[in-house]
Order: sequence, then structure tokens, then C-alpha cells
Amino acid sequence: MQVILLEKIEKLGTLGQEVKVRDGFARNYLLPQRKALRATEANRAYFQREKAALEAANAKKREAAEKESKKLESLTVSIIRQASEAGHLYGSVSTRDIADAVAAASKVAADRNQVVLNAPLKTLGLFPVAIALHPEVKVTVTVNIARTEEEAAIQKKTGKALVKSEGEDKAEKAEAKAEEAAAEAPAEEAAA
Repeated sequence: MQVILLEKIEKLGTLGQEVKVRDGFARNYLLPQRKALRATEANRAYFQREKAALEAANAKKREAAEKESKKLESLTVSIIRQASEAGHLYGSVSTRDIADAVAAASKVAADRNQVVLNAPLKTLGLFPVAIALHPEVKVTVTVNIARTEEEAAIQKKTGKALVKSEGEDKAEKAEAKAEEAAAEAPAEEAAA
């Protein structure tokens, strides 16, 4: 289906561009969200009449998004979750969790649809996450996932996650066994 885009859509096109998309994408997403019009002669004429108003509205939205992006620059939000000793979360951090944390920390109304995750966040640590306030305005926020507020503060200072690696875990177990063996040896000598 041929459609005329009413705003910039990533990986598809810009305002006013006529593109071919699959019927389902147009009917289920673009048309109901008022992001595009069917490419008919009547709609082409309508778009030409309304083009200046649409561009002005888009510019106004972009300016507002740029003002909000200034508030989010260099923002770090902390999210507290339960995790294993190895740092794996019991569950994951969703886009809704990130949007809520950003809104609470900065008073910028971020929607979960604006949060762009490249991969699910399932471990403790610091992660850069993009927030698209407008199709043309993106800002990167750092998400700090920790078990407690204290760990979050330490992770923020050091820039590293507080997790035990497998090597550290094995070393601790070997050290504990050596201490047990040392404690048992004098007890056996005293009994003899």
C-alpha cells in the first residue's frame, strides 16, 4: 500500500514522503496513529494544502522535545531489582520501568514507547539507553541497575557493576575449604 507520511518514521521516511508499506503495517499502525495517509489523489491534494501547517507543527514539537532533552542530558536513573550473586536479575528491566524512573527523576514525561532498548536488560550494571522524545530528537540516559541504593551509589562512582565473577566465586570456595581443613587439623591433633 502506498502512503504519505505525516511525520518522520525511523527506517521508513520523512514528512511528506510517499512510501510503499505492507497493508497490515499501514492499517494497524500508521493509519490509526495518524502517522500517514493513503496515497490517493484527494489525500495528495490535502497534504499539499496542509503541508505548511504540518511542518510548523512538527517544528514546534521538535523544539519542545529539544528543551526536554536538555533536562535529560547526563541523567543517571537508578532501578533497584533483586538479583543473584552473579548479577543476573530475577526478571528484566522493561521500557516501562525505565520511562517511570526517568519521569520521576527529571519531571520529563517519557512514554515507554519512546525508550529504545537494543537488548533486554537482565544483569546488574550501568547501561546507556536511548530515549526518542521526537523522531528527530534522541537523548542517551544511563540506567543504573542495582540490588540496593548503596550498591547503586557505588556503581555510579566506580562505573562498574558489583557482581562476583566465576573466578572470584571459585577462589572464595577454595579459601573456605582451606580454612575448614586448617581448623579441623588442630582439633584432630588434640583428640589424639
